[in-house]
Amino acid sequence: MNGTLQERIELWFAQGAAAVGNAEAEAAFLELREKLETGGLRAAEPDTSLPLGWRVNGWVKQGILLGFRIGTMVEMGGETLQFIDRHTYPVRRFSVADGVRVVPGGVSVRAGAYVAKGVAVIPPAYVNVGAYVDEGTMVDSHALVGSCAQVGRRVHLSAAAQIGGVLEPVNASPVIIEDDCLIGGNTGVYEGTVVRKRAVLAAGTVLTRGTPVYDLVKGEIYKATAEVPLVIPEGAVVVPGSRAVSKGKGAEWGLSLAAPVIVKYRDEKTELSLVLEEILR
Repeated sequence: MNGTLQERIELWFAQGAAAVGNAEAEAAFLELREKLETGGLRAAEPDTSLPLGWRVNGWVKQGILLGFRIGTMVEMGGETLQFIDRHTYPVRRFSVADGVRVVPGGVSVRAGAYVAKGVAVIPPAYVNVGAYVDEGTMVDSHALVGSCAQVGRRVHLSAAAQIGGVLEPVNASPVIIEDDCLIGGNTGVYEGTVVRKRAVLAAGTVLTRGTPVYDLVKGEIYKATAEVPLVIPEGAVVVPGSRAVSKGKGAEWGLSLAAPVIVKYRDEKTELSLVLEEILR
């Protein structure tokens, strides 16, 4: 079938169940999967012409969903690893030439995920299809990089950090972690949140589309809207906080709600570990 890869993906995605078992549909998907793995395609990519600075490639997400639709359940793995999944999404295999450090003990990178040279993945950890993990990043133990999540260069995803994806709806922005961020242990970043360059999320911080973030430095409150996800400013240092419930039984009972707080901004002269030590001391 003629046409660009995008045209073919959109065509077969629109076919619904009719694409199942079709060799041309599978060929289009496999081409897309290969381009995702090599970084030639991304579910979302930087675009300075847009207000958010990122463009979502909805047709790429359609291609990923097409892979699930046309995949059949098969046994995969060997003597030491056995699992049952769609035949279109086996585990990725790496070689020394890939330059990715995969430590033994329970690491799984799904086919269709891009992992750049210089990335270290520490077990147990999981990188899902459509994710993009750039150079020099560490995915620490018990960390998750969800479907279509975009993680920049030299990011540290600390132990048990959960980076949500956002595969559907296809036009929604996935979670984006820009360059040089530190994502502390047991953090959770979900529902399309964008964390700008050099930001620090202290251990235990949780960010969602419904989470207001209070900036003590600038005196502002950041929230998602119907059109724009929650955005953490560049260089912000965010720690878990709380805000009092002011009405009803919540006030009567003295309850408070979780509220991430920006307590300062990084500067070039401040060592990152000292910043966190000072704030959390």
